[in-house]
Amino acid sequence: MKILAIDTATEACSVALNTGDAVVSRFEICPQQHSQRLLPMLDEVLKDAGLVLGDLDLLAFGRGPGSFTGVRIATGMIQGLALGTGLKVAGVSTLAAMAQQAIVNNQTTAKQVSWVVCATDARMGEVYFAIYKSENGLLEEVVAEQVCPPEVAVELINDAIAANQGENVSEFEPVGTGWQAYPELEALLSDDHEVSIEFPDAVYMLPLAEQLANKGDVQVASDVKPVYLRDKVTWKKLPGRE
Repeated sequence: MKILAIDTATEACSVALNTGDAVVSRFEICPQQHSQRLLPMLDEVLKDAGLVLGDLDLLAFGRGPGSFTGVRIATGMIQGLALGTGLKVAGVSTLAAMAQQAIVNNQTTAKQVSWVVCATDARMGEVYFAIYKSENGLLEEVVAEQVCPPEVAVELINDAIAANQGENVSEFEPVGTGWQAYPELEALLSDDHEVSIEFPDAVYMLPLAEQLANKGDVQVASDVKPVYLRDKVTWKKLPGRE
């Protein structure tokens, strides 16, 4: 499938295009510049691939969790592209994308790690958190994505290790910005744990988007929705909202 993926949910801004034969991508760390950089990066990727939007089969975007503003930028952009082309959209978890990258990197380096623990700094003393494992080459969610205090994340990690003693869960791959942000999480890391992936990259949303499409888990433009995890906090700021 020819798939275009975009992500602006964190300090990183990325665009990736699977042409069917190769992947063309851009990735930049550009805090608060996503709205200025996203369209130029999109144009560059399409030009490098020699394709136009009408040649594509599917659109994908980082649907969150992440920065409220960043997630809204990607949501608005992908809705506009979908309305203009009639293409379906796959919303990909930013946490799952980081886990996918970790699994791919481990396969490349022959590192024997199949569990990935995502903890991204959500501010307000909390992290966006989830645990994944690689099962027959596919990513499987073990602990559902959620927003929680770091001490709760530590409990969830310890529970997963205790419940899966035979699967080397303690040798998990940590990803995200939450490990350095909170001492409770950093204390779990040994010398064998290295946080090499801090932000999602649209390249690793491509295979996840194709999996979603194969399952029929795609939307038309009007049904595309972001995932904030902390959306109730946002709505409470608006008069008359619960």
